[in-house]
Amino acid sequence: MGLQGVIQGMDERVSKILLCVERGKVDAASPYPPDLRGQEGADELTRQALAAGAGPDEVLAACDEGMKRIGDKFGAGKAFVPELLMSAKAMKAAMLHLKPFFASGQVQAKGVFVVGTVAGDLHDIGKNLVAMVAEGGGWEIVDIGIDAKPQKFLDAIASHPGCVVGLSALLTTTMANMEKTVREIKARHPGCPVLVGGAPLSADIAVKMGADGYGKDARQALESLSAFAGRIQS
Repeated sequence: MGLQGVIQGMDERVSKILLCVERGKVDAASPYPPDLRGQEGADELTRQALAAGAGPDEVLAACDEGMKRIGDKFGAGKAFVPELLMSAKAMKAAMLHLKPFFASGQVQAKGVFVVGTVAGDLHDIGKNLVAMVAEGGGWEIVDIGIDAKPQKFLDAIASHPGCVVGLSALLTTTMANMEKTVREIKARHPGCPVLVGGAPLSADIAVKMGADGYGKDARQALESLSAFAGRIQS
């Protein structure tokens, strides 16, 4: 059954999880969004749905669709960074209940995302935003921090075979360091998908660097990650 079929066949609890992720309703204690104040959120509804026999794949599909919907709104200028972050928090709350199913193999994890800000750059706001949204989207995050030299990325890749790597930079002066890091990663691990992002970048610059993907914002980064899911590192 395709994703759309799963969504159409959702029971009421699972469809409410989708809504909670889309709207950023984390749990009953969360005051956001105001019109859902006092109502159960992704945390409680996921626990109840699984206890009532809902399939973990069904819950995961609902979460994915909720993130897709808020991402589409964000891309269209109808939602903003705080709303995207709340949706990511709601999905993270739901994902905590799915962890045992990932551990048992009943549900496939999306993958490991190694993310860091390149050497010479101490900015981490963009990196942190992408990491948070990706974690909410079902990825395991390995954050190697700021001012990360190529070897730090290479060490993280060696420790997490099959990962996707994200490089961030805010300063134009660190573009050379980003390009050097991409090339060193590709020389050592040619099959490792590399995603780059940051204010000075464009899709064309990313291609010239040898990167596999470019994220102009957290939504586009998550879309690129989804395309990379399942790729095997050489």
